[in-house]
Amino acid sequence: MRQAVFSSLGARVPGARFLDLFAGSGAYGLEALSRGAAGGVFVEKNVKAAACVRQNIVAVCKSLGRGAADDLVLMEADALTVALSQGAAPDLVFIDPPYEIIPTVAPGLFVRLAELLAGKPEALVVFETPGEIELAPPGWTLRKRLGKGKGQPTVSFFSRST
Repeated sequence: MRQAVFSSLGARVPGARFLDLFAGSGAYGLEALSRGAAGGVFVEKNVKAAACVRQNIVAVCKSLGRGAADDLVLMEADALTVALSQGAAPDLVFIDPPYEIIPTVAPGLFVRLAELLAGKPEALVVFETPGEIELAPPGWTLRKRLGKGKGQPTVSFFSRST
């Protein structure tokens, strides 16, 4: 699925800044980095998962021949309340929360994203869910959906409605 996501993103990734919410292992952000993203922010509130992200950042940066601190930030914070530096709105937002909390957190998350992305109307949100969940957040337009089988991972691409 991640391969399909990045094939769909194509030329949007090189030079982009990303925000990886519910980072887990950091797979989405690190894949973006390996495909030429300029840098970004990983947000993970679980201490053990954040430690895993930290190790993975070091390993991936080493394999790419770049310093681990080059434009990468790991924030041990709640994805629903995270604050970014002024002018740090990302081009791409990756969201892969624990599936069981999606119905509860998705509405507030999209409200928060509208605030964080206010200065970047062209930003794209990439949201992974199980196939049986279809998100339709107010103020957002579904641009693409990959995978549709029940019980299968599905990724939806959203942008702000104009």
